[in-house]
Amino acid sequence: MLMRIPDRHLKGRVHRRIVTALFGATMFIGSISAYGQAPPPAPASQPSAAAPPVTASPAPDPNNPGGAPTAPPPPEVASAELPRDLSPFGMFMSADILVKFVMLGLLFASVLTWTIWLAKTLELVAARRGLAGAQRLLAAARSLGEVAKPASAASPQVALLIQAVESELRRSPDLRDAEGIKERITARFERIEAGVGRRMLRATGILATIGATAPFVGLFGTVWGIMNSFIGISKLHTTNLAVVAPGIAEALLATAFGLAAAIPAVVIYNAFARSIAQYRALYADSSVEILTLISRDLGQRPVAEDKRYPAAVPGGGVVR
Repeated sequence: MLMRIPDRHLKGRVHRRIVTALFGATMFIGSISAYGQAPPPAPASQPSAAAPPVTASPAPDPNNPGGAPTAPPPPEVASAELPRDLSPFGMFMSADILVKFVMLGLLFASVLTWTIWLAKTLELVAARRGLAGAQRLLAAARSLGEVAKPASAASPQVALLIQAVESELRRSPDLRDAEGIKERITARFERIEAGVGRRMLRATGILATIGATAPFVGLFGTVWGIMNSFIGISKLHTTNLAVVAPGIAEALLATAFGLAAAIPAVVIYNAFARSIAQYRALYADSSVEILTLISRDLGQRPVAEDKRYPAAVPGGGVVR
C-alpha cells in the first residue's frame, strides 16, 4: 500500500531545488565574468616577457608643481666656439687672426681705391678744363706771341709746350732753317706729351693691381677659414649646424671683402683709362695748334738788309 505524500511537503522540496539551481547558476555566471575581466596573475618564478620594465618615477619638480610635460633639454654645444652674433663686425671679431689680417688688408685696399678715384677725378677735371680753355685761345690767335701768356696761365701743360718753343728758338743757331726748327720742336713736343701722359697715369697701376689680386686674397682667407671650421668639427665630434655655420660665414666674409675691393678697382681703372686717353688726344691737339702758330710766325718773318732772317718769338719781340 503506497503512502501518499502530502502536497505541502512536495511543494517545499521542489521550491528548495529551484532556489539551489538558481543560486548555482548565478555563481557560475559570476565566475565566468570575473575570468573574462582579469586574467590570473603569472607565477612569481616566471615573469612575463611582455611586461614593461618598471622605472622609478622622477622626483617632483618644485618649479613645475602641476606635473605638466616639459620639452627635453637641447643638446649641449660648446658655446666658446660660437660668436656672439653673426653680424659682419661680430664675425670679424671671432675670425682667425690670419683671416682678420686678410680682411684688414682688403679693407685698406678698398679705401685706397676710393682715395685714388677722388684724387684722380679732381686732377683730370681740372686738367681738362684748363686744357680746353688754352686750346680755345690758341685756335683764335694769329701769332704765338700774342697768346703765349694767357695760354700758359690757363693750363700748366700748355705752358710746358710754349716754354719748349721759346727754348728751341733761343738755341737754334740758324733761324733761317724753318723746317729744322719745326722738326726739333715736334720732337720736344712728343717727349713732353709722353711725360704728361705718364704723370696722368700715376696711381692707376695700383687700381689694376688691386682689381687683379683682391679676389685671390679674399679666396685665400676663405680657404683658411673653412679649414679652421673642419678642424673645429673634428675636435667637437659633431656636425651640428650651429657649430659649422659660424666658421663658414667668417670664411665667406673674406671673399666678400675681396670682391668689394676688386670690383670698384676694375671699374674705376677702366674709366680712368678712357678719360686719360681723351685727355692725351686733347693735349695732342693743343701741340698741333702751337706748331701751326710757329709755322705761321716763321713764314712771316721779314728779310733784313744784311740778309739775316729774324724770327718772331712768343714774347712778341724779334730775335736778330
